[in-house]
Amino acid sequence: MKTLALMRHAKSSWKHGELSDFERPLNKRGLRDAPDMGRRLARRQFAPDSIITSPAQRAVITARLIASEVGFPLEQILQAPDFYLASPDTLVDGVREADDRNQTLMLFGHNPGFTFLANSLGDLTIDNMPTCSIATFEFDIERWRDLDYGCGKLAFFDYPKNTDKA
Repeated sequence: MKTLALMRHAKSSWKHGELSDFERPLNKRGLRDAPDMGRRLARRQFAPDSIITSPAQRAVITARLIASEVGFPLEQILQAPDFYLASPDTLVDGVREADDRNQTLMLFGHNPGFTFLANSLGDLTIDNMPTCSIATFEFDIERWRDLDYGCGKLAFFDYPKNTDKA
C-alpha cells in the first residue's frame, strides 16, 4: 500500500511586481494557513516518508512550514525542477521514480496540474484544489513505478476554509 499526498502551495503575494512568478512569496494568509494545515495533518498523525516540492519560492516555503508541523526534517525536503507548473504526466513520472522504501510521498506544487492530477488518480472528483489544500490518495501497489491513473482511492481532502476540520 502506498500513499500519495498532493498539497498545493499556500496563498501567495502579488504585491511585489518586480518579482517573477517563480519568486513570489507567501502572503499573510498563506503564512497563517500553512502552519494551521500542518497542525491538522499532525492531528491526523500524517507522517510523510519523503517530501518533494516545486522549487518555486511559494511551494518551498509551504513545504517547510508543513514539514515543521508534522516533524519532517527540513533538510530532507527535495526540490524537483520539473514540478514547477507541471502537468499531471510530469508529476506522475516523478512519482514513479520514487524510492519504494517510501510508503508515503508528499508533493507540493501548483494548479492547474494538481487539480487535474487529483481528478485523474482517484475515485472522486475535486472541483478545485484551493491554495494550501491537500488531497491524499491510497494505492494498492507495492512499487511507485506501478502508479497509474484511476487506481487510487481518495483517503482525505482538506483545505484551510473547510469548516469540518480534522
